[in-house]
Amino acid sequence: MEITEKSFESLVRAEFAPKSTYLNTASNSLLPARTVAALHEAALLRAEGRPLTSLYEDVEACRAGYARLAGVPATRVAVGASVAAHTGVIAAALPAGAEVLTAEDDFTSVLNPFHVRGDLKVRHVPLERIAESVRPDTALVAVSAVQSADGRIADLAALREAARTHGARTYVDFSQSAGWLPMDADAYDFSASVSFKWLLGPHGAAFFVVPEDFGGLTPVLAGWVAGEEPWDSCYGPVAELAHSARRFDLTHALFTFAGLRRSLELIEELGVAAVHEHDLALADRFRAGLAALGHEPVSAPGSAIVSVPGLGDRQPELSRAGIEVSNRAGNLRAAFHLYNTPTDVDRLLTALSA
Repeated sequence: MEITEKSFESLVRAEFAPKSTYLNTASNSLLPARTVAALHEAALLRAEGRPLTSLYEDVEACRAGYARLAGVPATRVAVGASVAAHTGVIAAALPAGAEVLTAEDDFTSVLNPFHVRGDLKVRHVPLERIAESVRPDTALVAVSAVQSADGRIADLAALREAARTHGARTYVDFSQSAGWLPMDADAYDFSASVSFKWLLGPHGAAFFVVPEDFGGLTPVLAGWVAGEEPWDSCYGPVAELAHSARRFDLTHALFTFAGLRRSLELIEELGVAAVHEHDLALADRFRAGLAALGHEPVSAPGSAIVSVPGLGDRQPELSRAGIEVSNRAGNLRAAFHLYNTPTDVDRLLTALSA
């Protein structure tokens, strides 16, 4: 059912009551009220000595919820704690000397596990040239769907086609896009995302999508939760790994998943398409206002993240004024999400005009 503008607004206002002009989702999102309540209840289970069974159910609900957003079966989704850990599993599976193609200055979690191997050929090129830079000896292309530093959106369709032409595999980090930009994880060999940005969740959870045949990966970080029967896998080596992507699970941060379940439910209730329309309208309003002030942001059409060169040093004074943005590489970075309003945009523009 398509959500109306009025119902979108009422649902969002019921969940969020920020005490500042918060435009920093690219760092961390605000938490919905339902998520805060779930975190509190989860903590009470521990405090009062009650069974934690429901928290394990939350983990599986999150796996299924993310799978729906990603457009893949839940059997292809592993849950862990960080994108870097998932990247590390991919890096560990590559043969010595394999070439990994990356975008210049992409987020470290997407890149560093390949570099620390020491025996891989890691090549980096400007984001705009990544598709044309795939060549026959490229084993893997690793890139963020949306760049953390400045909001530029990768041409994933072109990248996918180039990789297919040359027989390369693809790895996409959706951390800065999952929740506001529609995603099709099935189009890529591997993908990952954290939960504490546009998915509105707490810290401590990440998702990892792998092929049905696991794509040649070995679950080198597997513990007891990666067993087909986890509670029978607590002692000694795991006798039988999970038959699904759960074999790549890391020990679950149970409180986090208790809250994240409610955050993912909210995203689904609102619909990514409606969130995308809302977020982009605000970002475009900010871009137009910047032009009127004589500022030119980094070119990132269609992005909910706007990065303005030369203004990053104004972040502290804006924070003191109750406007939360971030300073990335000297750029002022503003990130617009469902709890933001045109008033938030105008307040930032007014502050920047002073």
